[in-house]
Amino acid sequence: MSQASHLSYRAGGGGAVTRRAALLVIGVLAVQLAFIASYLGAFHRPQPHRADLAVVAPAQVRGELVRKLDGLPGRPLDADPVPDEATAVHRIRHRESDAALVVDPRGTRDRLLVAGGAGGSLAQAVEQVVTRAERAERRSVTTTDIVPAGRGDARALSAFYLVVGWCVGGYLCAAVLAISAGARAATPRRATVRLGVLALYSAVSGLGGVIIVNPVLDALGGNFFALWGLGALVVFAVGAATLALQGFLGVVGIGVAILLVVVLGNPSAGGAYPYPLLPGFWRTIGPALPPGAGVWTARSIAYFRGNAVTGPLLVLSAWAVAGTVLTLVSSMLRGHTHQGPELIPRAPDGPYA
Repeated sequence: MSQASHLSYRAGGGGAVTRRAALLVIGVLAVQLAFIASYLGAFHRPQPHRADLAVVAPAQVRGELVRKLDGLPGRPLDADPVPDEATAVHRIRHRESDAALVVDPRGTRDRLLVAGGAGGSLAQAVEQVVTRAERAERRSVTTTDIVPAGRGDARALSAFYLVVGWCVGGYLCAAVLAISAGARAATPRRATVRLGVLALYSAVSGLGGVIIVNPVLDALGGNFFALWGLGALVVFAVGAATLALQGFLGVVGIGVAILLVVVLGNPSAGGAYPYPLLPGFWRTIGPALPPGAGVWTARSIAYFRGNAVTGPLLVLSAWAVAGTVLTLVSSMLRGHTHQGPELIPRAPDGPYA
């Protein structure tokens, strides 16, 4: 093609889609399809699997009852005998059990203790399974929610939406910081500044989210400062990971961050359907990703007096530390790669030089 023909071709829009743009469009399509597959795969058929059920029953029937509950088709329950109701309540409040069945030794009407604050769908699913199992034994059951969700927190979903909002803020802020300088590589100084700005943004974002969820909407209780700290940690963890991925992979790294946080992280976070209701893949990866760790911790702060948060907080801290370290490492590697001889401009001649 002659130069004139090439210019005419470009002027006519023939070069509007470059090879790079085409590859990015294909990448967007892949992320879109992965989004559909991940959400439908996680949510299209929720069924309880090995939900932890504490069982309080007389010694003479306890073993047989536990075996029957454990052997239900599909293994929806993981029955665990406990000595008394107080122990069962303690296990639920410390998030060691999802529910508890208290058998009446003198009658045929038993009690099921659930925790709606851990997720309304899980409490409902366990109630349905236990009710069917009791009916097969010609018994009935009465359900009591000992850790109910707040009046403004329908089905205990507020923690999920709050954490999702924090995660979105984290990767969007990081993406803006990463692309604001165009194609220039992040030097160590520039990476440090970006991490500092991200830290400030995380603190403000965490505070704003808590103010909106409570007191503005009165949707989620719990310690105000604990939730604020959680929000800052979630935002920074996601943002730092995004900066690190962008540092090593360029703009593709932002897409990878969205893949991890949105495509894989949100449906596996235990929000709409807590972990025992998710298929195996999502149930396995959820606790290791920022949305899942954040949702679990937010619910623990709101309804379980901050119990059982050590593991999730360590997960979020690991993402934050790894993201920070890798962001700095990538900036040093890029700075070394792009480093060249320093050019000192020559001063102009003349009396005013």
